[in-house]
Amino acid sequence: MTDDYEHYEAVVVGAGPGGAAAAAVLARNDVETLVLERGVEAGSKNVTGGLIYAEESAPYTIDGLFPDFREEATERPVTDYYLHNVAGEKVKTFDITDLHEHDTEWSDAVLRRKMDSWMADRVHEMASETGGGLLTDVRVNGLLREDGEIAGVTCDELDPIRADLVVAADGVNSELARDAGLMDWEDPDEWFQGVKAVVDVPEDVIAERFGVGEDEGAAHLFSGDLFEDVRGGGFVYTNEDSLSIGSVFHLDSIVEQEAEPHQLLDNLLTHPLLADWLEGHYDEVEYSAKLVPDSKKAALRSPHEGRLLVVGDAAGQMQAQGPIIKGMNHAVSAGALAGEAFAEAKLRGEPDQAGDLYERKLRDEGVMGKLRPKGYRVASALGERDSVANLTDSLLTSSVGRTAVSLFGGTLERLYSSPTLSQIVPDTRTPYVTLPTVIAEELGERVSGEADFEPKDLAARIGDLTYDTDVGNPHIELRDASVEASGAAVYACPVSARDFGGGCYREETVKTNGSEQKRVSLDTQPCVECGTCAVVADTDWEHPRGGKGVEYKEG
Repeated sequence: MTDDYEHYEAVVVGAGPGGAAAAAVLARNDVETLVLERGVEAGSKNVTGGLIYAEESAPYTIDGLFPDFREEATERPVTDYYLHNVAGEKVKTFDITDLHEHDTEWSDAVLRRKMDSWMADRVHEMASETGGGLLTDVRVNGLLREDGEIAGVTCDELDPIRADLVVAADGVNSELARDAGLMDWEDPDEWFQGVKAVVDVPEDVIAERFGVGEDEGAAHLFSGDLFEDVRGGGFVYTNEDSLSIGSVFHLDSIVEQEAEPHQLLDNLLTHPLLADWLEGHYDEVEYSAKLVPDSKKAALRSPHEGRLLVVGDAAGQMQAQGPIIKGMNHAVSAGALAGEAFAEAKLRGEPDQAGDLYERKLRDEGVMGKLRPKGYRVASALGERDSVANLTDSLLTSSVGRTAVSLFGGTLERLYSSPTLSQIVPDTRTPYVTLPTVIAEELGERVSGEADFEPKDLAARIGDLTYDTDVGNPHIELRDASVEASGAAVYACPVSARDFGGGCYREETVKTNGSEQKRVSLDTQPCVECGTCAVVADTDWEHPRGGKGVEYKEG
């Protein structure tokens, strides 16, 4: 160790919503703040579905921190919200706008490259006034420790940096949360995997086909047999002149069903409803993927260690409120509360107490109660038992269950819009597959659209992405190449498939001493840095160096 290392009062790692919120609050409290971002520009490494919410009950909202945010950084307000229950070509649509508007001040569709880069410019201006600023192309690879205590961060591109506070806003694959022993990748059931296609559609076509005006937008969700037996669903969000079309599934369900994420997305793209919306305008400009934490299981109750405070996806702070996913708004609240906690602790002359104060603020402001609702713990303890789940599915698919669905269709729509029930739905096939399929079969109407396009294949999707490959420095190493240990990555990786040789993972037959053995091989060049393989395969996984790897233009 040397006394020559640079020192800042606060180092914020990651310039997404959580990092931007933390930096803004710190800078406004005259805390010398340095923000480090590994992408070539903020947002170039980030993906969202995505809608950002401003909740009426939240301690902070993004437009409260950045007043011009909605005018400059978002796509469309979301004014209509629908859930489509699907059984083949039969669809029953529920209007769940009431659920969407519960505790909602506003909600806008966003694309991360546009949004994050706009916020980063504001953050750099604010932090520069305190003697800090924002640096891109810098990967923070770990924590600097002195005498066993966290003292700052280490980087690939810079010398270590000391800090009185480190805010880890480095996303779902956080090196810092793992380095501190706060987060691991051991359990697939703690994660969702999302894949998305951004499809260019002219503004006037969106207005006509979705029935929205200039300051209006729509969100459409899909569940049922469209995705076979995988637990999850699809979404379509209207941007200004494009559509975000994607799917989000429980990662353990993808592994159990041996499903291929790109094919699940294609199932949605070619459904008759999408065929009508996209007719003559299927122009897919970007394919992307990411892991998403299930806060009910993964949110850190004590998201801090020493001088390290963890916010956003890095702390598992993503809320699945039934069919509605809220993450970025909670990252904003958490980041701002982390900055507030340090500023208050510093004012008291006790900066080392910032972590405890941050944890208390998350609890007292109601953030933790939303991320880990008590009702879910009770409902899941019974409802997620295999015997109960199987019995529920059997009852729903029986003549008695189908009759009940037919009789109480209107009641079901109201139940789907219940904020209380949406937080406690057990994680089983029932809400994702069985119930919506029966609803569509008994109450749905047949749709007849036929896609006039073939979705892009994986080779084209990978080829359309921008990469700065770090030749000679692979960021993932396969520790165990056996099919038993790592074979799930061949189909669960969003840029791999069993019959595709151009992705990250592939299964090969190796001949040794006259015998044949199947092995898994890895090529990190097409990697979209989602982190899936870190959970489902035996790997050493880290982010590429600053500015290297995939660069998203939309996000």
